[in-house]
Amino acid sequence: MCKNIAVFFGGVSGENEISVITGTMVCNVLKRCGKCVLPVYIAQSGDFLCGEKLSDIKNFAGGVPSGNRVAFVNGGIAVLAGRAGKRIKRVFPVGCAVNCCHGGWGEGGGISGLCAAMSVPLASAGMFESSAFMDKYLTKIVLKGLGIDTLECEYLRDIAGATRINNFPVMVKPASLGSSIGVVRADNRRELESALEVVFRLDTAAVVERYIPRRREINCAAYACGGRVVTSPCEEVFGGEILSYDDKYSGSGRRVFPAQLTPAEEERIRGMTAEVCERLGVRGIVRFDYIIEGENIRLCEVNTVPGSLSHYLLAKNLEEFGALLVRLIDDAVLAFEKDRSKLLVNTGIINNFASNACKLK
Repeated sequence: MCKNIAVFFGGVSGENEISVITGTMVCNVLKRCGKCVLPVYIAQSGDFLCGEKLSDIKNFAGGVPSGNRVAFVNGGIAVLAGRAGKRIKRVFPVGCAVNCCHGGWGEGGGISGLCAAMSVPLASAGMFESSAFMDKYLTKIVLKGLGIDTLECEYLRDIAGATRINNFPVMVKPASLGSSIGVVRADNRRELESALEVVFRLDTAAVVERYIPRRREINCAAYACGGRVVTSPCEEVFGGEILSYDDKYSGSGRRVFPAQLTPAEEERIRGMTAEVCERLGVRGIVRFDYIIEGENIRLCEVNTVPGSLSHYLLAKNLEEFGALLVRLIDDAVLAFEKDRSKLLVNTGIINNFASNACKLK
């Protein structure tokens, strides 16, 4: 029997549309590999929908295509029937899941936690790395703990914090958003406060870093399979004074792959990437974003659900990428079975408590 692979995409996030591109691509790549795919789209309203039309990106052109609302049961997904969705139409057992949600709680540990709670193997990043690396400030704390060089920053929760910034220009970033949404350069205090007003409409906190005019932006993807971390060759990305949303997704930016790095630079970047993955036990496909400033190489961000799952860094074509996804799914299932074989402790301590012993009166 074909085991269903649930592909989660969309999400309560400003990156919902980008996630649709990634999610529908993964659905169709897995279908070409002979997998039974359950596309699960999360609308910006928070509704979970499942249906065959959701695997075709053209059906999203006029808005969200129709689909059945779903609920989750141990080991599977329950498709709900009726307009109110109050009764179960069918339960699909799920053999494994892939997270294609960009941003929000979908990338930030929510899907990882959901899969853990419903006892479904996940071929994507786990709860810890997802939640930690979704927040740019927490990312820096984790990296510093590992001895990995990263840019210093100020972490602000309100506009009043702008008084702590005295050296300009600076880069202002929402702490928990991706795809360069809300990222602005500020050359003075007035521009900083204006940028923070925008950030706090989008997010609860901001990260402020010094602006680096002569820099190189380098990306490196990685995945773990069979107990071994594999890193991709590096790419260099180019945009304007900042790498904007349009640079990334509308074709105004450009990339050079492989990046023109010295062997020492390439080795150092791929080595840092592998080290973080190994020491934290990072699962799934991830992308590490670096900045080179002179001789300094600093790790800036870790994307646990990178755009298009960084297939262009890891595979020559979509057929090869499909084979990689299948290997990661098989590996996730093996790891899940190993974890599930661990003993659960029951001490019988409840037997020592008398009936109604916890009543307040």
